[in-house]
Amino acid sequence: MNMNPNKALWEKGDFTRIADTMRESGTALVSKLEITKGLHILDLGCGDGTTAIPEARLGANVLGVDIANNLVEAGNIRAKTEGLTNCKFQEGDATDLRDLKDQTFDLVVSIFGAMFAPKPFDVAKEMVRVTRKGGRIVMGNWIPGDPTFVAQVLKISSAYTPPPPDGFISPMLWGVENNVIERFTHAGIPKENISFVKDTFTFNAPYSPSEFINTFKNYYGPTMNAFEAAEKNGKAASLLNELEVLCNSQNKSSDKNTTSIPATFLRVTVVR
Repeated sequence: MNMNPNKALWEKGDFTRIADTMRESGTALVSKLEITKGLHILDLGCGDGTTAIPEARLGANVLGVDIANNLVEAGNIRAKTEGLTNCKFQEGDATDLRDLKDQTFDLVVSIFGAMFAPKPFDVAKEMVRVTRKGGRIVMGNWIPGDPTFVAQVLKISSAYTPPPPDGFISPMLWGVENNVIERFTHAGIPKENISFVKDTFTFNAPYSPSEFINTFKNYYGPTMNAFEAAEKNGKAASLLNELEVLCNSQNKSSDKNTTSIPATFLRVTVVR
């Protein structure tokens, strides 16, 4: 199996530090998914369980799959701490879910997860394959060019990093409706079974916007890479400044020692 280059990216740093600011919104998003007891859910690109754990709390049987082994371990610890025997995490690659049988899951959820995997057509095909007939796939994807926070963090960071390798497909294209339609129809889903809604995810942190940017700088793979590249060109201060300006301008908290940043995303629902 070719080593997925994303493994190193997401094992870098410690994404759980970012995920800690996403818990409330993860739970709120899950509450919209009509989850019932006993539903079989695959949470793909699950991180340490920002949506998988709330799904399990609602009584679903949840399998979280992520490429980063450290996040899988963190997820299993979180599930165990909460006594959720109906939630387990394992390592896997969204482009090739070889351990999972066809039509196993009632619901496949991937919130800012599978969008970062390479080979998007393979990702769509695998998500469709493991979903049972009549089941659903729900994706949350950041939107390219969107003025909101994560789209801008990734955009700013990319200006400081070397150009990606040939054949690289931007993860942000999962935030474009036509691309999503193309990928799922290619996997055999009728176009009318694919729907979209713009939704909001809020990052909440009990510390200042500057500290929030430092968390990205020190623990978020893509931003860490941008800072490493910027250091080499003597541009790290300029990158930090751009990100701080962004963060302060988007912070909706009235208390300067806390951060609350709403971010628009595209919620995709596919009926198998």
